[in-house]
Amino acid sequence: MEQTVEQKLEALYELQTIHTKIDRIRQTRGELPMEVADLEDEVAGLETRIQKIKNELDDLEDSIVNRKNMIKESQALIKKYEGQQDNVKNNREFDALSKEIEIQGLEIQVCEKKIREHEYEIKTKSDIYEKAIQNLEERKGDLASKKVELENITAETQKEEEVLLTEAEKYNEKIEERLLVAYNRLRKNYKNGLAVVTIERDSCSGCFNKIPPQRQSDIRQRKKIIVCEHCGRILVDETMSEEVKAHLA
Repeated sequence: MEQTVEQKLEALYELQTIHTKIDRIRQTRGELPMEVADLEDEVAGLETRIQKIKNELDDLEDSIVNRKNMIKESQALIKKYEGQQDNVKNNREFDALSKEIEIQGLEIQVCEKKIREHEYEIKTKSDIYEKAIQNLEERKGDLASKKVELENITAETQKEEEVLLTEAEKYNEKIEERLLVAYNRLRKNYKNGLAVVTIERDSCSGCFNKIPPQRQSDIRQRKKIIVCEHCGRILVDETMSEEVKAHLA
């Protein structure tokens, strides 16, 4: 049996009432899901950064060890060349060994300079590392707290939301497709999700623009679907609100 316009309007307004309840439940959770997601991203970013700094510190430590080994090798070569100088046969050989000793001395100086630079870098990066660790622990604490808060709110409202979603699905089946498409489009267009609204104080309760008396009269007759000429929302008369509340109670 085909629905009357009044039945269509009632079904639309009942669906809107259910969706408004769902929206309020989700508003109770507020920004918590996004805050949790942002904190998870921040924690992951800090962990990546900390690991990167740790790898850099390890590389610097390895470089210092290598430089110290190079110094030992250069010192051993200097000692060797100095010993060979005692047994040279001519000045040319002596000068050649002196040049090698000078080169190894410069190598030692370069290594010592690099070690000082690396030690300074280690000190600087260690401070950054410690601050990052501290920051990570704080963010992990914030995340754990927000997760508990979200879990508590979700536990309190999940059952009610599931019941309402099931009810909304039943109404989706009652409403003809073209009206449902228009309804869903209007829901998406407005942040408050209101697609079907009542007349309040001679105005559209969605955009608060005045509705002409004749148009109000047409709406109250419930013989055709009328939309607000300003915001495009579907309009129903004020008494339907009480009727739907009684029906859904």
